Amino acid sequence: RRRGPSAKMAAYLQWRRFVFFDKELVKEPLGNDGAAPGAAPASGPSASKFLCLPPGITVCDSGRGSLYLSLERRLLDYSAHMEGQIWFLPRSLQLTGFQAYKLRVTHLYQLKQHNILASVGEDEEGINPLVKIWNLEKRDGGNPLCTRIFPAIPGAEPTVVSCLTVHENLNFMAIGFTDGSVTLNKGDITRDRHSKTQILHKGNYPVTGLAFRQAGKTTHLFVVTTENVQSYIVSGKDYPRVELDTHGCGLRCSALSDPSQDLQFIVAGDECVYLYQPDERGPCFAFEGHKLIAHWFRGYLVIVSRDRKVSPKSEFTSRDSQSSDKQILNIYDLCNKFIAYSTVFEDVVDVLAEWGSLYVLTRDGRMLFKKNLFEMAINLAKSQHLDSDGLAQIFMQYGDHLYSKGNHDGAVQQYIRTIGKLEPSYVIRKFLDAQRIHNLTAYLQTLHRQSLANADHTTLLLNCYTKLKDSSKLEEFIKTKSESEVHFDVETAIKVLRQAGYYSHALYLAENHAHHEWYLKIQLEDIKNYQEALRYIGKLPFEQAESNMKRYGKILMHHIPEQTTELLKGLCTDYRPSLEGRGDREAPGCRANSEEFIPIFANNPRELKAFLEHMSEVKEKLHAEAISLLKSGRFCDVFDKALLLTCAFPGRRFQQIMHYHMQHEQYRQVITVCERHGEQEPSLWEQALSYFARKEEDCKEYVAAVLKHIESKNLMPPLLGTAEDGEGGWVQAADSRARAGALQFYPEGCLAHGLVSSRTPISVVQTLAHNSTATLSVIRDYLVQKLQKQSQQIAQDELRVRRYREETTRIRQEIQELKASPKIFQKTKCSICNSALELPSVHFLCGHSFHQHCFESYSESDADCPTCLPENRKVMDMIRAQEQKRDLHDQFQHQLKCSNDSFSVIADYFGRGVFNKLTLLTDPPTARLTASLEAGLQRDLLIHARRGT
Repeated sequence: RRRGPSAKMAAYLQWRRFVFFDKELVKEPLGNDGAAPGAAPASGPSASKFLCLPPGITVCDSGRGSLYLSLERRLLDYSAHMEGQIWFLPRSLQLTGFQAYKLRVTHLYQLKQHNILASVGEDEEGINPLVKIWNLEKRDGGNPLCTRIFPAIPGAEPTVVSCLTVHENLNFMAIGFTDGSVTLNKGDITRDRHSKTQILHKGNYPVTGLAFRQAGKTTHLFVVTTENVQSYIVSGKDYPRVELDTHGCGLRCSALSDPSQDLQFIVAGDECVYLYQPDERGPCFAFEGHKLIAHWFRGYLVIVSRDRKVSPKSEFTSRDSQSSDKQILNIYDLCNKFIAYSTVFEDVVDVLAEWGSLYVLTRDGRMLFKKNLFEMAINLAKSQHLDSDGLAQIFMQYGDHLYSKGNHDGAVQQYIRTIGKLEPSYVIRKFLDAQRIHNLTAYLQTLHRQSLANADHTTLLLNCYTKLKDSSKLEEFIKTKSESEVHFDVETAIKVLRQAGYYSHALYLAENHAHHEWYLKIQLEDIKNYQEALRYIGKLPFEQAESNMKRYGKILMHHIPEQTTELLKGLCTDYRPSLEGRGDREAPGCRANSEEFIPIFANNPRELKAFLEHMSEVKEKLHAEAISLLKSGRFCDVFDKALLLTCAFPGRRFQQIMHYHMQHEQYRQVITVCERHGEQEPSLWEQALSYFARKEEDCKEYVAAVLKHIESKNLMPPLLGTAEDGEGGWVQAADSRARAGALQFYPEGCLAHGLVSSRTPISVVQTLAHNSTATLSVIRDYLVQKLQKQSQQIAQDELRVRRYREETTRIRQEIQELKASPKIFQKTKCSICNSALELPSVHFLCGHSFHQHCFESYSESDADCPTCLPENRKVMDMIRAQEQKRDLHDQFQHQLKCSNDSFSVIADYFGRGVFNKLTLLTDPPTARLTASLEAGLQRDLLIHARRGT
């Protein structure tokens, strides 16, 4: 429903009026003699007179740092060879041009993201417009390079071009005509081969405006005529059309807004200004007056209009009818609903936006410059209680304005006021230049004070301090009073300060924020202050002191052996942090395992002797105290005494504790002993199973608990028999002396209960066979789970073997093909830069190809492919490591004895080539002796392998 004139005028008059822009004439700099137009966009001592462009400007556009103009032929006061020229007006305002057409230029369109200019003009009389695409970065005889020329008329009927638009991705260009048709060029518009032209729209009314809108992967084209508004989807097929409205606008009275208005298409009619989405009409604003120009500038809608009612169709018939009318320029803020500026002009040709400002070109050749009055805008916004987002937007625009003028100090102060609303990277990128580092420092300081900085910001700020050599500011930044006042990532700060050589500052942070590892790294690796590092370790809690002595003990022992030995004595005896630390001196001390520190004394035998003597004395003292305690009689029962004896003497004979509970039939305590000491003595679980198996009463609960742990640790085979009955099973690889020594370890009475057998270990099933009350249901779940796991493992192994065989077969085929067949190189792109391959190039049999210059830049040798080299190096390192470990028999024997899975250890050493050596019978006696030793070793390996299955 359309509103009446009075309602529309009332809505318009409700908008507040401000003066957020200033108007001034652009002036020429001193030194211009007036022969060629040129000026600077500012007043001051360097300005002399107002800039006047040649009269008769008919078409213009802006972008990429310049204004582009063309003049009307009949108004040119120059010679005929200057007709059809395109003029450039850069920021220096030195006007230059080149010959683009023989007769005239009618339309210009400069892209914002590419230095490409599209123009429409005529080379001969008659209606025969030509489209030319210019690459302004390339030159052809001193002029811009014309990359493409093609006729604009879609068919045989002559018609006049009315408007032109180009998509920023260079894949779409639309041309509107006075007969109501629109042509669409799809493809690369700069090349004939990759572009296709077709008629997109036919109508009865002149086309007055076109605009592309990109939303994700969908591209829309808005088409407005004097009578309607439509949109097309041009990124797909069939180009579906949506009719948005039944009234249009005149030439140059449409524009596309920025994301602040959701990229809406603006149509300025005489009664209202309408906003459109691709599929529907949006809001409208009742701005009276006959619209002449509509333009969008940084969130503002710029409208040039006159009050005299003239049909928009007259734009195609007469331009002189409006030459004497007063024209009103209004700048609207549609979001906040106020008029930011309003003034009156005569004969406005066009409104252009460039260099952060608006420029109004008049028919007499004068150019007026409008700049924002940001301080007034900020004060008014605060007085009107504008929200923080709106204020931040004003501060950002003010900062951009000051930055473009070279006032970096003022700009950074405005950007600081946007912290919390504006992305910091937007500001940081502007001040990364070394000459503006102090501005960047001020911004980053404020960012940290407001606790909005991340680790990258901290790194950047500390680098700024170190580059400026501003130690006072650096100390003020890092020396905070409490943890709550720290506004940065401490570890990042330590790394940056250490890298920059500010060791004292890095140490301060590490010590005050308990980053012990970094403190010790700097002291030992950078400053070489070993005394201070040792003193610091002595202040740490036991766990951290122990770990750091294991890490840095060798370095400290090499430089300060006596002090290091003293600290190790305390650490292994009765450690308490030093008085300087925070430890409680009344708390009981901690004791580290002295055996773990023996390697530290590798090159210090004198200190090792002193350390061992000290530990021997401590051990004797503890032994004497234990004996004294035993003789004192302060025990509740015999069990406490036995427990103390067991723990006080070496050997960790936990079987004695187990035997005590078994004698008293304390089943729960038997399980508890196994859980507590089973890690040190895994055989406890086997003994517990044998004990419960020989009990005639129902012990299913305890048997299930023992079986669960045996399964998790793989302590016994489930089904296999012993070696005595020839059924396979686990075989203990120990001679009679070793077995005798093992039997001597158990206390008397264990044999009677079946805890220790002179036979080899037996299976779970055989163990439980001695119990008449134990049925298959007791171990059914255990056997099922065990068999399922074995089946799964077998399936996985078979799959892995099949995959390895297939991979081996494939590699052998490739090797055979490389030996017998020619290799064809079909790579079209370089494997390093991913650009098209050009001669000279380098090819490898692995299939990678490179430019010669890329290969020479990245390769480490002429014989290795740079892409495959890292993976090949890993393989070669593995092979070298295997070769070096082939003769490590002692290490192999130790791993074999300690491993729960002996077969995996043997398989690993088979892969390393330990058993690849062959010995002939004709060898001399020494060689036969070696062969017999190797045969004995292999026999022992097989015995261990059978035990681990």
